[in-house]
Amino acid sequence: MDKYVTGAVIRRLRERKKLTQEELAERIFVSGKAVSKWETGQGFPDISLLEPLAKALDISVIELLSGDEIRNRNRSFNVNRTLFFVCPVCGNVILAAGEAVISCCGVALRPAVPEPADEEHPIRVAVSEDEYYVTVVHPMTREHYLSFLAAVSDQGVQFVKLYPEGPAEARFRINGVKTLYAWCNRHGLFALEPRRK
Repeated sequence: MDKYVTGAVIRRLRERKKLTQEELAERIFVSGKAVSKWETGQGFPDISLLEPLAKALDISVIELLSGDEIRNRNRSFNVNRTLFFVCPVCGNVILAAGEAVISCCGVALRPAVPEPADEEHPIRVAVSEDEYYVTVVHPMTREHYLSFLAAVSDQGVQFVKLYPEGPAEARFRINGVKTLYAWCNRHGLFALEPRRK
């Protein structure tokens, strides 16, 4: 594990819940001195206390470890707010329609921030009847390749997994597509808003 809960995080979350050190200690069956030591950086909570500590602070263990409290204010589904989370270990791709706490292979994932398609990652779009034919001129070697292409519309997400040494192309139904995405295993997420002629 490359991250562990810090005293500053415990203190911030405890104060947000309007708890004293003693009140928090009572909830997780430790002494007030233990909580004080954690918050001053003189010690860390035992791993067996992470779940009760997270519960007492009303967050998930992943949020506790990351130090970020996630509260999705977008209670209604909006596919245009789709976020892509990509595991750097196994390449797993997870989609969320708003803020989320996601981990894979023991790594807390951050949402990929798309950059505009550029000269090194040109997303080309051709219209063929009711489809976009999307191609990207990009290396597709085992070391450097596009992992997926996706199209996000009001109707949902269309997703095509790509593989090294295969073509960097996909077909997507045009119906309402707002944004096209390409994921490069070295440079991250690229986006293009297609213009239908």
